[in-house]
Amino acid sequence: MALIGGAVTAGVTYYFTPKYTRVGYEPIQPVPFSHAVHAGQLGMDCRYCHNGVEKSWFSNIPPASTCMICHNQVLKVDPRLALVRESAATGKPIPWVQVHIVPDYVYFNHEVHVRRGISCVECHGRIDQMDEVYHAKPLSMSFCLNCHRDPAAFIRPADKVTDLGWKWNSDPDVAAQMQETNGVELVKHWHVESLQNCSACHR
Repeated sequence: MALIGGAVTAGVTYYFTPKYTRVGYEPIQPVPFSHAVHAGQLGMDCRYCHNGVEKSWFSNIPPASTCMICHNQVLKVDPRLALVRESAATGKPIPWVQVHIVPDYVYFNHEVHVRRGISCVECHGRIDQMDEVYHAKPLSMSFCLNCHRDPAAFIRPADKVTDLGWKWNSDPDVAAQMQETNGVELVKHWHVESLQNCSACHR
C-alpha cells in the first residue's frame, strides 16, 4: 500500500506541474480575436495593444476603445464585434479569460525582461500565428531557470523583441553562432544579471 501511495504521490508531483497542466490550455474567449490576423497578417506591434508592457510588471489588456480606433471603420457592424462596441459605449470591460498565469508566490516583471531584449516569443510562443491564444510554454521554475542560467542564449536587440519570427540570420548555423557571440555582448552591454537566487522570483 505504501508503494502505491508513493507512486501516486510521485506521479502527481511530476505531472501536476505547469508543463503538464497548462501547456495547450486554450479557453474560449468572449470575442474571437485573432492574433494571427492582427499581429501576423497586419504586422501590428504587440505594444500597440499591450502598451504597458515596457513600463509595468503586468502586460495590460487594452480597453475596447483601443479596438475601436480601427473598428469604427473596419468591420464596424460585424456581429462578432458587438461586445466590443458595447464595451466601448458603456465602459463595461470585456470578460476576457486570462491564459498565462503564474502562482501568486512568483514575481515576474514584464518591463525588466522586455527592456533587456527578452522577446515575447520566449514565454508565449508564436502568438502571431495563433487564431486563439493558447498556453504554448510551461512557465515552470525549470523553464525560467533555463533562461536565467544563460540569458545570452535568449537575448536579442531591443528593437526585435516584438518581432516574433526574427532570427540573427536565415541560416540556422550562422544564427546560432551569432546568438552566442552577440548574446554575450548584449548581456554585458545591458548589465544583465544571471539571477538564480530564490528571492529573485519568490518574494
